[in-house]
Amino acid sequence: MSGKILTANRVNDGDVVFFTSDHQWSLRISDALFAEDEAVLELLEDQLRLAETGTEVTDAYVFDAEKFDGVLRPRHIRERIRTLGPTVRADLGKQSNGTGGAFSAVS
Repeated sequence: MSGKILTANRVNDGDVVFFTSDHQWSLRISDALFAEDEAVLELLEDQLRLAETGTEVTDAYVFDAEKFDGVLRPRHIRERIRTLGPTVRADLGKQSNGTGGAFSAVS
């Protein structure tokens, strides 16, 4: 199942964050609002415009995602790496503390 997710970087520490259904920013992609239809996509686009005017996040954009075996994951390798952290060291970044995603960067 394909859809879209809104992501950004948090201003105070640079962490990758995802927009949630309760209009917050989360470190976990599993919390992300997954836009599967036009109405939800419009909400994400509205939030994107608001994010650009605020000071909590920077560089907000929408990317393609999918539900694969019930797990949200980015469709593009760039977003998988942003979500998970370094691909050469699973002992670093979000992979090491379990906050990345329940998917592999390359599968």
